Amino acid sequence: MATAKNPRKILVTSALPYANGSIHLGHLVEYIQTDIWVRFQKMQGHTVHYVCADDTHGTPIMLRAEKEGITPEALIANVHKEHSADFAEFLVQFDNYYSTNAPENKELSQGIYKKLKAAGKIATKTIEQFYDPVKNMFLPDRFIKGECPKCHAKDQYGDSCEVCGATYNPTELINAYSAVSGAAPVRKETEHYFFKLSECEQFLKDWTRSGTLQGEAANKMGEWFENGLNDWDISRDAPYFGFEIPDAPGKYFYVWLDAPIGYMASFKNICQAKGLDFDEYWAKDSKAELYHFIGKDILYFHALFWPATLEFSGHRKPTQIFAHGFLTVNGEKMSKSRGTFITARSYLDHIKNPEYLRYYYAAKLNSTMEDIDLNLEDFVARVNSDLVGKYINIASRTAGFINKRFDGQLNPSANNSVVVEIKAASQLLADSYAEREYGKALREIMRLADLANGFVAASAPWVIAKQEGQDAVLQQVCSDALEMFRLLTLYLKPVLPKLVGEIEQFLNITSLDWLDVDTSLAVQHRINAYEHLITRVEPKLIEAMTEANKENLTATSAPQPHSEQRHAVHQQSEANSDAAEAEYISIDDFTKVDLRIARIVNAEHVEGAEKLLKLTLDIGEEKPRQVFAGIKFAYDPATLVGRLTVMVANLAPRKMKFGLSEGMVLAASDERGGPFILSPDAGAQLGMRVK
Repeated sequence: MATAKNPRKILVTSALPYANGSIHLGHLVEYIQTDIWVRFQKMQGHTVHYVCADDTHGTPIMLRAEKEGITPEALIANVHKEHSADFAEFLVQFDNYYSTNAPENKELSQGIYKKLKAAGKIATKTIEQFYDPVKNMFLPDRFIKGECPKCHAKDQYGDSCEVCGATYNPTELINAYSAVSGAAPVRKETEHYFFKLSECEQFLKDWTRSGTLQGEAANKMGEWFENGLNDWDISRDAPYFGFEIPDAPGKYFYVWLDAPIGYMASFKNICQAKGLDFDEYWAKDSKAELYHFIGKDILYFHALFWPATLEFSGHRKPTQIFAHGFLTVNGEKMSKSRGTFITARSYLDHIKNPEYLRYYYAAKLNSTMEDIDLNLEDFVARVNSDLVGKYINIASRTAGFINKRFDGQLNPSANNSVVVEIKAASQLLADSYAEREYGKALREIMRLADLANGFVAASAPWVIAKQEGQDAVLQQVCSDALEMFRLLTLYLKPVLPKLVGEIEQFLNITSLDWLDVDTSLAVQHRINAYEHLITRVEPKLIEAMTEANKENLTATSAPQPHSEQRHAVHQQSEANSDAAEAEYISIDDFTKVDLRIARIVNAEHVEGAEKLLKLTLDIGEEKPRQVFAGIKFAYDPATLVGRLTVMVANLAPRKMKFGLSEGMVLAASDERGGPFILSPDAGAQLGMRVK
């Protein structure tokens, strides 16, 4: 490992995957993004620790374990084994992959709580919640369903209506029932513990504008300050799978209190194993750097709750938080019906090579919170063109001559102009990797690969090889090409670590570090025999993968709201499953819904509304429609103006607190994130009926 001129000590984390579902391609965006950044920093000679853990607490874990007839501990152990294997095969190189259900996390969580309490930041308050008299448990909002008190839609969740967008308290639901047992819940008072987030507002305003967040993320946080911050409920009542609050029997930390502390616990675990100084990284005056990579859907927790928790418990705050967008597949949200809800394991079973996906994601990623799309046709074309047709092609066209004609011995020139240009790109590429502009880096690397291929094509070693007395020229041309290949390999190492390891063996060189750009393959250096490195991706593999992932859509008898089947379906939803069964409607029911393509001509915040944006929609009528949509958390209004979406045009207008809502835009969401408004493909025209 090369030594950096100004070595840094860096701690990096990725968000903790929930321990009740498999890792899928959407998850992998973040872990691949982080791993590339970590590998780049290590190549720079910095000391970097990359930690993560399974997020293991909460009601969904408890109920799933009960349903499977095992303990929560057994469930999370099984999932941890699965997650660890998936990450390892996708070459995500954690320095520690741990669990939030660990002794270090319990000790840290309880200690931080005590410090917050001593700082006067903890309060108790008696609240009224729904209670399941059959399961003898208080019900989280998402485990309560009933009739919307505003529009009277059936089977709505306990915090918001997916039909009209209204928000309300669970106690306002009509004919509420428990999604766990189907029983009618009763109202019951309970004492809860709150973190006084409202008292942290000025600190958080300053902190979120200090450069620790991307500009768009800081703007998003600014929206939350407009209506003031509410105190944060950090407790849950037994039964609950988690850590008990000190001196509060039957009260447990809400999962979002101890989950981010899991970053600290995972690092503390390797500190104990490797003799590292925990306080050097987490003390308030720490000079080390701390970076969190997260999805934009959990920005609220990481940019408000988490820094406030750290500040008022006497710990350092993150150096920066890097939020990324979501993954779509073929321009749409991942779908089991289309076969595009693909697990990490399914990808490995069909495509085999994880570095193809690493490369494709890197080619799409930048430093913003924009969503990225995995277009499966483009995936095949990009991998085959860039990795096989451009990059590997340089070695495959030249190494054979060196092996066969010169016993593997090189004789490069001292100042090949293409080599000089490739070396000159080092700083641009280093800056791009450091700034998470991977797409920019790979575009430049492929431009350089084109130069190298142009040199090979112009030199035509296959022609030179047939000419007598040209051995020295042939050896030099092929040696120069392999030096170009070595440099491109160095630049691609953060993205393609396994392939690069094989190439290092082929080139007979030590492990490449970034500073090796200043060296060269020496005269008389001997390479090993060239062997085939990668194969093209065949479209039939993609087809087989999507086909294998299509769920069976054969209709079954519709479950009743209070049946055990309904119970099971809701449990799947709470367990981050995309496969929950639906109650079926007839084609006659569907044809009653008038879906139209609409253009968003204006979008704005609604004063006093926590979740709503006011949209002005043009569907080709004389007068635009006004619609209130519960998408405030997911979108900056300015980014919506001009977009096409889909709306229900024949929904009866409804008088809301904030005005008349004259329709509904279609959006999708579940426990993984959202909401995401639906957007039609290119070519859709304003006012078109959606069929």
